[in-house]
Amino acid sequence: MNASRPVVIAQISDLHCGSQYHIPSLATRVVDEINELSPDALVVTGDLTDMGFRQEFKVAHRLISRMDVEHVMVLSGNHDARNVGDLHFEELFGSRSTELRFRGVRILGLDSSEPDLDAGRIGRNRYRWIEERFSEPDEFKIVALHHHLLPVPGTGRERNIVYDAGDLLRVLGGSSCDVVLCGHKHVPHVWRLEDMIVVNAGTACSHRLRGMTRASYNILEITEDRVKVILKHPFAEPETVADFERDLRRECLWKPSGGRETARPDDPMPGDDPRECR
Repeated sequence: MNASRPVVIAQISDLHCGSQYHIPSLATRVVDEINELSPDALVVTGDLTDMGFRQEFKVAHRLISRMDVEHVMVLSGNHDARNVGDLHFEELFGSRSTELRFRGVRILGLDSSEPDLDAGRIGRNRYRWIEERFSEPDEFKIVALHHHLLPVPGTGRERNIVYDAGDLLRVLGGSSCDVVLCGHKHVPHVWRLEDMIVVNAGTACSHRLRGMTRASYNILEITEDRVKVILKHPFAEPETVADFERDLRRECLWKPSGGRETARPDDPMPGDDPRECR
C-alpha cells in the first residue's frame, strides 16, 4: 500500500433498476461522481433490480458499465434473486460470489441471497473458504455482501438479517477481517465490533427511503494508519462519518442525528453505549 496515496473504494447499493422509485437522474449523477472520484475499486452490494427480470438487469449492467473503474465487484441482493433472476445475474455479471485483490487489499464478495426470500444466508460451506482466503496476515481484509449483519438504527422492526449472522461474525473475527460492507436496509450506518468495522450503505439512486434519509453511497479511504468512511449524497459535499486508526480503530465520527460524537482513547470500550461507534 502506497503511503502517499490512499486506497479508495466506492460502495454503491440498492439501485432498484426497474422500480418506480429508481431515479435515472440520480443514477446519472452517481456515475459522474464515481468517474470523477476515480476509485481503485467499486463494490456494488446488491439489489440491482426490483423484481429480478432480465430487462432490469440489462439496465443495471449498462449503468454499472458506465463507471470507469479498474476493479469492480457486483453482488446479488434479495430483489435480484426473485423470478430466477440469478440466471440473468450470472450471464451479465458472472459468479455470484467473487474476489478482488489489489494494492494490499483483498475483498471477498459473498452472495447472501436466497431464491424468492427477503432474508439472507451465507452457509457453513463457505466459512472455510473465507478462512483460507484471509490467511495472509499483511493484507487489508474486506467482506462484502448484500444483507446486513448487524441491526441498523432507524429501520424499524428487525427482520431479514443474515440467518447465520452470529456464526459468520465469529468466522470473520477469527480471520482478522477489517471491514464488512453491507446494503439492504437503505440506511447508511457504521458499527465498530471489536476490531472490525461494519459499514452499511444507503440506496444510491432510488427514493425507497426510510424516514429523513436521502439517497447516498459510501467511500472508503484506506491508508497505512487510518480507515475513513465517507458518506456521499449525490449533488452534495462528501461527509466523513467515521475515522479509525487501523490498529486500534478507537476514533469514529458519526452523526446519526446531526450532532458529532468523537471517541477518545480514554473513553469506555465500545458496547457500553450501542449508539456510539468507536
